Amino acid sequence: MDRMYRVLAFWTGIFAVMFYLGHMQTTALIFLGQTGFFAILSYLKLSERMYIYIFGAYLTVFFAGFTYWTTFMMVPGAGGH
Repeated sequence: MDRMYRVLAFWTGIFAVMFYLGHMQTTALIFLGQTGFFAILSYLKLSERMYIYIFGAYLTVFFAGFTYWTTFMMVPGAGGH
């Protein structure tokens, strides 16, 4: 299970680089933070149950934040220049 967190760290790192190259610095920093979070967790040698609990908590926080952002913060129609 710890190797899957290294895979998550790898992919969030790739996304961080791509966001940075796309001039989206704030999003790149968020993904860089997630990369560090997943990389550190992958070396803690926790039980598989604990890794699942941490991932469930991570998803809960992400979905709550994403729902809040898309509902209250995004401006409708702002994508079309």
